[in-house]
Amino acid sequence: MATNRGAWCVPCLASFEILQELCRKEKLTCDAIGITKKNINDYEVEYLCDYKIQQDMELYLVKWKGWPESANTWEPKKHLKCSSLLKQFYTDQLTFLTQSEPGKPPVLKNNIKKLNPAIVDFVVKKAKQRIALQRWEEELNRKKSHKERILVENRVDLEGPPMDFYYINEYKASPGINLAAKALVGCECLSCPSDNCCPAGAGVQFAYNEHGQLRIQPGQPIYECNSCCNCGPDCTNRVVQKGTPYPLCIFRTSDGRGWGVKTLQKIKKNSFVMEYVGEVITSEEAERRGQLYDSKGITYLFDLDYASDEFTVDAARYGNVSHFVNHSCDPNLQVFNVFIENLDIRVPRIALFSSKTIKVGEELTFDYQMKGSGDLSTDSIDISPARKRPRTVCKCGSTSCRGYLN
Repeated sequence: MATNRGAWCVPCLASFEILQELCRKEKLTCDAIGITKKNINDYEVEYLCDYKIQQDMELYLVKWKGWPESANTWEPKKHLKCSSLLKQFYTDQLTFLTQSEPGKPPVLKNNIKKLNPAIVDFVVKKAKQRIALQRWEEELNRKKSHKERILVENRVDLEGPPMDFYYINEYKASPGINLAAKALVGCECLSCPSDNCCPAGAGVQFAYNEHGQLRIQPGQPIYECNSCCNCGPDCTNRVVQKGTPYPLCIFRTSDGRGWGVKTLQKIKKNSFVMEYVGEVITSEEAERRGQLYDSKGITYLFDLDYASDEFTVDAARYGNVSHFVNHSCDPNLQVFNVFIENLDIRVPRIALFSSKTIKVGEELTFDYQMKGSGDLSTDSIDISPARKRPRTVCKCGSTSCRGYLN
């Protein structure tokens, strides 16, 4: 038996439900997936699948939590002690009617002997989707490094969690790229800012006011204090490194733009919202991947050309919440280059700050063609996520829409 179990951990290809079903079938317990000696033979309603009237009795087809679908049973209403699941069962039926007959008020018929098979199919798929999204939400919140929660919501269609996306909190270096460079010096300030603070040492303006909001213009770089600095964690020059300070929701858009992100808290103008992270690759590799992404109509490549054009961030498979932020020609987020521990000017961190006050529930967007400073001069260069490739139609819907993403 290995003592260091972490060294033997590998991703499991079986779903949570399958593992529970296998445990119950083989009479095995596993605390990690919630199967214990006390509940191995317990039956808990997971969701309702169907409805019928038989011999003047209302019956519901029940999917039992942790048991295979072959174990589903028809139960009378009096056996169901779950009003919320009953409510959800009828809500999903109304959702199906609304989507199948748009423009008509959805009405559930009384005293029907049996549900329409199409409704049954939708209700089951919706229940499975809800469980999958809930588990994905839990996974995102386990992996994130910031304090505020991430919620997931889909009230539009039956799309579940992305199948090939892995949540990360910082850049992931592709083979052959070294991101391990750390700051060798830091400021000796007792209270930042001062004449010898990190931004001054880099020859740039101090980025923040006393509330942690930006006081610089787009195109100017941000130099935050690092681990070598004398100042503590409450220093006013430590903002981006503390992570996303707002609760956010990944939601399914209703206008065909896929997933989006909205804020669950009011965000003041010039406030840090999130970083754009992903896999750091060479520009040559980005060109190769870009051809593939163009054929799929997706855009996740962000050129790191602050000082050169050597590297690109690819957030297609590895990323954080920013992976789901949509483009807008009239955005409410602005891109800034940030340097903290790694002072290699070829690989800035990409931070998204609010360019205006953002209301609760408002979708977060940034312009995929935003400009950034290529050096310490005033010249601007393109740091757009998409290089100049075949044009992709824009769906942002703003009055100032340019018509294309690139």
